[in-house]
Amino acid sequence: MIDPTGRFDHMDKREVAMSSRISFYPLPELAARFKLAFRPGHIVLEGQRMVLLHAGAMGALRRELIESLGTDRARGMLVRMGYAAGRGDAAMVRCRLPEASDAELLSVGPQLHALEGVVHVVPRHLEIDIVRGTYHGEFVWEDSYEAALHLELFGTGDAPACWMQLGYASGYTSELMGRPIIYRELECRGRGDAHCRVVGRPVADWGNAIDDELACYQPQDFAGQFAELQDEVRRLRRSLERRETQEGMIGISSAFRESWRMVRKAAQSKVSVLLLGETGVGKEMYAQALHRHSPRAEAPFVAMNCAAIPDELIEAELFGVEKGAYTGAQQSRLGRFERADGGTLFLDEVGELSPAAQAKVLRVLQEGEFERVGDQTTRHADVRLVAATNVDLAQAVAEGRFRADLYYRLNIYPVRIPPLRERREDIEPLVEHFLAEACARHDKRMPGITSRAMKALVAYDWPGNVRELRNTIERSVILLEPHERIDLKHIDPGATSGPPAPTRAAPAMAGSEAAAIPGADLETLVQALLDSTVKLDELEPRLIELAVRRAGGNLSQAARTLGMTRPQLAYRMNKHGIVFEGDADRGSRRH
Repeated sequence: MIDPTGRFDHMDKREVAMSSRISFYPLPELAARFKLAFRPGHIVLEGQRMVLLHAGAMGALRRELIESLGTDRARGMLVRMGYAAGRGDAAMVRCRLPEASDAELLSVGPQLHALEGVVHVVPRHLEIDIVRGTYHGEFVWEDSYEAALHLELFGTGDAPACWMQLGYASGYTSELMGRPIIYRELECRGRGDAHCRVVGRPVADWGNAIDDELACYQPQDFAGQFAELQDEVRRLRRSLERRETQEGMIGISSAFRESWRMVRKAAQSKVSVLLLGETGVGKEMYAQALHRHSPRAEAPFVAMNCAAIPDELIEAELFGVEKGAYTGAQQSRLGRFERADGGTLFLDEVGELSPAAQAKVLRVLQEGEFERVGDQTTRHADVRLVAATNVDLAQAVAEGRFRADLYYRLNIYPVRIPPLRERREDIEPLVEHFLAEACARHDKRMPGITSRAMKALVAYDWPGNVRELRNTIERSVILLEPHERIDLKHIDPGATSGPPAPTRAAPAMAGSEAAAIPGADLETLVQALLDSTVKLDELEPRLIELAVRRAGGNLSQAARTLGMTRPQLAYRMNKHGIVFEGDADRGSRRH
């Protein structure tokens, strides 16, 4: 603050010259001019009610803010409190002294702070022109109450401590100038300096040097942040409870609890289990949970997707191969049954097994023995088989595509895994789990989620089931900006009421429609398909028909074009009712 007596006894001649434009009021005259009055229960300054507080009370508040909010948040809150007070005082002074010069207007603010017992200010340099918008002020703060409080409470620190005073000076000067003025405390007794020294300039003149200071002037949503922390604590607590009871299996719905009960009952037995359910329901998660709860938990769990392995390699993958069994077999290799010996083998999409592989799997299940490809030595494996499928195996048996004896062997203990649309109560805990996963994977802060976004997620039918939900949440986390909560725009850009509903239209993908996107890369093609509202179940048969027509009716060539084996293509043609009737000119048709 400027010396309220108007004397500069401890300043050199250079400093006096720089401050010569500032005029001062003695404190009694200042109090009278701004109508400082005392009446029962009120202290009034220019019509504004004031409160006289103990410095110790402010110190207790400062300590609690720092301990409960952390230093950065406490600093920001106190800076903004000072800023609001400074702006209010400047508006009052401008109204009260309309004819005062720029320097006189500026001098009153520090004197008001001196009147309140906050600090004694000594000017070092002042350039002010409100009309031109130029300002540069440098002041020494002596006997700062904030610095003294901070030293008493926390000892000498490594950063300036006069937070409210900085906010007041910035607010007062900004209001007078009509443009943002920011003060920086370059020296502070709170960090061991001999005195406190501040410099104020327009924001633009500071450049990037005041990024930390500017952050203090941005309001923070403390209530929202606390709510997010509480949500995160609840999520972690639920996660721990689930881990203790279900080891990663997440769900509270009756449909989930029933399927989980069936799996737990099977876990202690040796029976083969057949998991039934749509794509994406989490059949492998169930298989892993069954393994963890079984007496084989310490032995290997081996998984294989039968649909992902070409027919000519499926037996080698399942039963192993001897060196030299075929071109490219440079060494002997264990099959999945041998690798899973003593443990659990999970065969996903078991309906895609070739007839030869089906026969050998049945033999292992019945006799526990097999031979590697290219070898005549009989080997043995003690394996618990868990199979999964999303097709109707009974119908496949009736159509001759799946062995009846293997079906009966697998179907001893079927467990239906419900789709997500039948267990909507589980969506919220699943969202919380996938949020934690995605944030850890992408090194992001755990965000909250708005109620309308959660309602939209719960209302959606999720044709891709749990897998689709997981991918949606991960995408949302990637799109999220710092301090944002997940909302509808993160779930699906442009959506107004939640995730997009499954599409209904089915335009053909042959002829001119297919030619509409020539040379497109895979990503562009996928985007075009999504935009065209083609359903996956309608796309596959049309793709197969087009491949067969282009191959001139040669199913082997069509299968190679589609990246699958001929038996796999034949299976899918039967599945969709596609019957090839002859040469290329006659094409194909669907029942």
